Order: sequence, then structure tokens, then C-alpha cells
Amino acid sequence: MLPTCGIKEVATAAQAEGYQVPGTFSPAFSLWELCLRELSIFIDESGGDGLDGSYYLLALILHEQGDSLGKAIAQYEQSLRDKGLPNAPLHTTPLLYHKKGYEGMDEETRKRLLSSFRVFSRHLPIRHACLALNTKGFTSPDDVTVGMRRALVDFMFDHLEYLQGFDDIKVYYDDGQHSIARAIHGAVEYALSKNAVILKKASPADYRLGQAADYICTVELAALRYRDKRTTATDEKFFGSWSRFRRDVLKEVRAKRM
Repeated sequence: MLPTCGIKEVATAAQAEGYQVPGTFSPAFSLWELCLRELSIFIDESGGDGLDGSYYLLALILHEQGDSLGKAIAQYEQSLRDKGLPNAPLHTTPLLYHKKGYEGMDEETRKRLLSSFRVFSRHLPIRHACLALNTKGFTSPDDVTVGMRRALVDFMFDHLEYLQGFDDIKVYYDDGQHSIARAIHGAVEYALSKNAVILKKASPADYRLGQAADYICTVELAALRYRDKRTTATDEKFFGSWSRFRRDVLKEVRAKRM
């Protein structure tokens, strides 16, 4: 028997004879497809392919395809128009440090862009995780690959029941760091059924959820600097004091953490 997934089945004389009525679903077609649950995972990292930073972070945005992003995206893009801000992909680190793509923007404009994206991320129907490695414990990029693969596998096994509840899982990553790309492929193939996973390259410039992963990486890395009392002038300029950052930005981000 085909599952209905809450869709009322319509029985007519024509259907009883085996004909499809215009505007209805063919019984042989896709009531089953309509029941498929699909999960998209967008991944972004903070850190290079070497060991030049204190931490290496990987953010995972999990979005159930049944939860529409349309309203949140429309509201975000309208807010940018209302404020006279550019509707461009967010790249958080260059924005904070006045780098590529943001050289011509003054500090106030960059703060307004970040604030708008912060509101947008608050309304997204997502869950997320952020995995952090202290690079002091590693001696080579290959060690980082092994460590991140282990962290990813642990995360997937910790949430295996949830992940196995989906018929299709699509993982989006831009392959920017070769060692982490290998870690992602290895972890997904080890922990999940290959048949249920499609690994796709993605650039944060192309997907709002990729930009959300970028934003989460930036916030969690800033949290580590605040914790270690190694904040920069830029951190305090954009996020404020530790108490303010923890009460506002960090609390909002972690409200959706798995």
C-alpha cells in the first residue's frame, strides 16, 4: 500500500478504471516520492590547511528540506533593500577585517550588514553543530585530517538515529581545504550509507546556508578567543565585551545547536 503522508487520496470512477485524472497524482507515480525526507548539510571551516592557527573549526548547518527557507530569505533581502545595503553573499572574516570585497565599505556599513545577517540567521529553520580542534595537539595537516574525521564520525554516531531518519542526505562543501575535504568524505562514507549521501561541491557565495555556516564558524572562533582572553580589537569592535557577546550573539547562535 502506498503511504499517503497526510495527503487525502481521491478515488474516482476514472481512477478505478486505471486512468489518471488531471490534477491528481498517478498511483504509480509519487506519493512515495512526496514522503521522502531529505536533509541538506552545509559545511564551512575556519582555519587553513596548515597549522598556523590555534584552532580549526568546522561548522555544519543541517536543514530539513520540508522546512521552507523562502520567508526568511525574502525578509532578509527586503531588510537589505530597506537599509540601502548591498544584497551580496556574506563572507564574515573579510567583512570584519575590511578585506576582499569589503575594502570600500566603512565600519558602520559593515556592522549593519553583519547585524542584518545575524537577524536572518535567527529566523532560519536549521540546526547546527560546530566542531573545534586545538591545533597544538597536531604535528601535520594529515594529523588534522585524522582528528577532524574522528570528530565528524563521533558527531554522526551521536546523532545516528536522527540522520538515519532521512531517505536522502546531501552534503555541500566547497572543497576549499584539501585535508578537510578528505576528512568529510571519509567520515560520511564510514558513518552513513553511501547510497543515502550525495557529496556536492558548494561555494558559500551560492547558498545562504553556506553563508550561515561561515557566520557560525566566525562566532564560535570568537568565543574561543574570548574564553582564552585573546580577543582582538576587531572582536570587541563588532561584538563588544565578553558579557555582551555571550548574552546576545553567542546565546542566539547556540540556541539552535544540536
